[in-house]
Amino acid sequence: MPQTTLAILGAGIFAKEAHLPAIAALGDKVKLGAVYSRSESSASSLAELAAKTLKYDTPIPVYHDADPKANLDVLLARSDIDAVVVVLPITQQPGVIVKAFEAGKHVLSEKPVAKDVASGIELIKTYNASYKGKGIIWRVAENFEAEPGYLVAAKAIRDGKIGKLALFNLSAINALDESSKWYKTPWRTVPEYQGGFLHSAALLRTVIPDALVSLSGHATLTKKYLAPQDTINAVVKTSTGAIGIFELSFAAPYASRAGGLTTFTGTSGWISLAGAKATIDGKEQNVNRVTIRSVKEKGTKDKDGNPEFEEVVEVVDEPSCGVRAEFASFVERLNGKDDGLGDPVGALRDVAFIEAALNSNGTAISLTDLVPQL
Repeated sequence: MPQTTLAILGAGIFAKEAHLPAIAALGDKVKLGAVYSRSESSASSLAELAAKTLKYDTPIPVYHDADPKANLDVLLARSDIDAVVVVLPITQQPGVIVKAFEAGKHVLSEKPVAKDVASGIELIKTYNASYKGKGIIWRVAENFEAEPGYLVAAKAIRDGKIGKLALFNLSAINALDESSKWYKTPWRTVPEYQGGFLHSAALLRTVIPDALVSLSGHATLTKKYLAPQDTINAVVKTSTGAIGIFELSFAAPYASRAGGLTTFTGTSGWISLAGAKATIDGKEQNVNRVTIRSVKEKGTKDKDGNPEFEEVVEVVDEPSCGVRAEFASFVERLNGKDDGLGDPVGALRDVAFIEAALNSNGTAISLTDLVPQL
């Protein structure tokens, strides 16, 4: 496999704490060839940390807006840069993504695909019309879509381990206070940049085998510093008639209230997903614990001649490594292997889900109508 040379566009906390370890995990498959940020100080900070994390002997070239000789256009003009990873505020991403396409670069862009459905549709249409046919690859980095544990749950449902899906329930309650490092970033404090609700929508899209077609819900603001909204409750329906409850909040009053559990109930069993700690290869790790409970006939009958049943339990612990998995998937795609992860249309469906939940105010909204065939 040839080595891929990447550039990171954006130097925030997620680039430092999630993207660099993901690149390091790929070893010799990739090389970080450049770093860009609007300011020289933030770009230099990321480049220095990257050199240490990746154990490079030479400095990583830095690009920023203050120097016309070392700005984004100059970076994109480099023939040795194969692909860019876009980790910029969402209002800036579409323009930068198209600029990268124009320069012939493959793109892995952070979720959401755009700030709203209309913008996402426009961006996808532009890509399909002008760049996809040229062999330029674009993927959207949604790490929940790539989490191995969620893929295990998805396969179990598709394999019929719980029968036909009938109902589901996602509850994710977070305590995000103003002292959190994740709050002290424009991704959380600038309303136009927020995309934190998207993960849970992606989880449902990944695990449920059928399209989510209808949603009715309410959104509210509990803590002013989390404006515009910090809590969503909705009822969702799939194309096959399964119904579910979607409960998501960042406004828990204290850490003791934080936590989550997601369940999928079928006609002959159910699956639960929850975060846990487990020892794998002698090391304690954060895992997604998948518990699959399948109801099966025992092969015996009761006193009235009716078949007797038992519940067979299977527990699978998968390391939480979605960011690393999405990077690995992207590099594999650049080398001709497509596992389907990161499809921009899938990412657009997540935006449509959250947009509908925020705007519903109790009225049923067709998710199918929000996202046309692209």
